[in-house]
Amino acid sequence: MMLDTTIFWIEFKIYFLELRIKMTHLGTKTIETDRLCLRKLSVNDAEAMYKNWASDSEVTKYLTWPPHESIETTKKLLSLWSKDYRKEDCYQWGIELKSIGEVIGTISVVGKKDEIDMVHIGYCIGRAWWHQGIMTEALSAIIDFFFNEVGCNRIESRHDTNNPHSGDVMKKCGMRVEGTKRSADINNHGICDVTEYAILRCDHL
Repeated sequence: MMLDTTIFWIEFKIYFLELRIKMTHLGTKTIETDRLCLRKLSVNDAEAMYKNWASDSEVTKYLTWPPHESIETTKKLLSLWSKDYRKEDCYQWGIELKSIGEVIGTISVVGKKDEIDMVHIGYCIGRAWWHQGIMTEALSAIIDFFFNEVGCNRIESRHDTNNPHSGDVMKKCGMRVEGTKRSADINNHGICDVTEYAILRCDHL
């Protein structure tokens, strides 16, 4: 009897997974907004990336990677990312500000669960462009892309509780607070509490 019940639930799960809408991975497609061009990065962006945000300890304060010590570090990272772009489930955008023709930050998928059609978004932007609505514009466009083109059901993100401005961006894009986890992550400050946000497809309609 126990075996029959187990088989039933396995078959039910398979049936459900086959019926549901699944994500169709499209890779890092170019997305344009009024002020921005969200696009793939290349080694040619190394100088702008290093200068505009990757070398700034104030930008990386709440991130998981240290500021780049030299432009060579930036070039090596961009070279690795260029190879990742071959994968259809790689989503790593450079945020190019059209008015200056340079990348000023990144927005990317840092985690995903295909079985529940979920992606987790992370982002950063150069200090000179904080508090100008630029990251809100970028995240809003990415949310539209994942719901309308990729077929996501859930988009989530999180931030160090000591960095509430990052949460302000999420709120402006319609993401809802789902709670705070204590000592749940680590960044350049050490182990930290995080506030988690998410938006569902039904919230976005």
